[in-house]
Amino acid sequence: MPTTVLWFRRDLRLRDHPALLAAAGAGPVVPVFVLDPAFDGAGAARRDALHGALRSLHEATGGALVVRRGRPEEVLPALVRETGAAAVHVSRETTPYGRRRDAEVERALDVDLVATGTPYAVGPGVLRKADGTPYRVFTPFSRAWRDHGAPGPAPLPAVRWGAAPTDPAGARVLAGPDTGRAGGAGEDAALRRWEAFLDNGLERYAERRDRPDVAGTSRLSADLKLGTVHPRTLLADVAAHRAGGSRGAQTFVSELCWREFYADVLHHHPASAWADLRADLGSLVYDDPAAEPTATRFEAWRAGRTGYPFVDAGMRQLLAEGWMHNRVRMVTASFLVKDLHVWWPHGARHFLDLLRDGDIASNSHGWQWAAGTGTDAAPYFRVFNPVAQGLRFDPDGDYVRRYVPELAHPAGAAAHEPWRHGGAPGYPERVVDHAAERVEALARYEAARR
Repeated sequence: MPTTVLWFRRDLRLRDHPALLAAAGAGPVVPVFVLDPAFDGAGAARRDALHGALRSLHEATGGALVVRRGRPEEVLPALVRETGAAAVHVSRETTPYGRRRDAEVERALDVDLVATGTPYAVGPGVLRKADGTPYRVFTPFSRAWRDHGAPGPAPLPAVRWGAAPTDPAGARVLAGPDTGRAGGAGEDAALRRWEAFLDNGLERYAERRDRPDVAGTSRLSADLKLGTVHPRTLLADVAAHRAGGSRGAQTFVSELCWREFYADVLHHHPASAWADLRADLGSLVYDDPAAEPTATRFEAWRAGRTGYPFVDAGMRQLLAEGWMHNRVRMVTASFLVKDLHVWWPHGARHFLDLLRDGDIASNSHGWQWAAGTGTDAAPYFRVFNPVAQGLRFDPDGDYVRRYVPELAHPAGAAAHEPWRHGGAPGYPERVVDHAAERVEALARYEAARR
């Protein structure tokens, strides 16, 4: 039987892997991951998560995984020539860069590039409205998504792994030290996290998911980004679980649907990766983050020194862990756009550089949701109050004190308003007055709408 190549990308697992199933059915499989120079700028947390997942996958394939550095359109044809492979199998990619890259690889290959499955339960581009146009609003998309349903997980095939050498750059990755920032990388670790959440977190997910002070989420966002677990697996397990009909389970499924909605929007509107989806707010006025005083305020936001404890805790968590709780992501994004009046791509790039779960569709469209320039019908009036959000979702101040040691002593909720309780040594003054900047943000939005 002819050898095939399986090119891993956002699917670093063996279970529930349709492209692996297709490749294994054709003959021996040479598994490969390409260290693409296009991603050299990724932050340490993203690199750590990826490299940890690759080491886990290398072990799972019995040491067969080939890791090579270079442009995919050069690495893949060379590997095909070395192995005599009859085809290259992949999971279909739908991001703007992924589609361009795959088109270049396909042109460079002398064999077929075979795409099977996607990183999503329902592939981006599959669902459309009755008139044939794509969805731009979440609620009708979610109804169509649920009605469409997802196939069950793909079976794990018997695989005969082929052989090819890893290059020096790949060898350094596979032999690299575990920095501890990956949080337990790879498919087996992802499934352990998932099983623990199913048993201990799913039923109460709806009431706990917005609380950054407690362990109320699945912490699977990086696993979904890297594909060490597939959302189809999660959906099947939720449906079969004793808590599958609970409010928590339904809320969790809805959050998976948001991820798929944003991927679908990006598939149909690739320019929305770094530009406003809503053209009607194109005249909205922003401040230049390179000019004073905005430059100083922007740097304070990035460093977690805005003087607003809930915002600062989130930004410091991002710096320390390469991750931030989703509720706090919304608050920190709103603060940059509507309190500091900085256009959202500046913040989105900062997040994408640092987040180990950095996903272009979810990140950019999550930022546009906060900015009011994305998929929401009428979001111009939504301006998060960073103090009120902290008091509501971190009522005892535990999250703030965890990441802002200067606020270790204000007891309870006082940590969210240290200026009302005598201040805190070493903690900065507020860079802006939220009430005044809220008025300014709404005035700018109204002017743009007119």
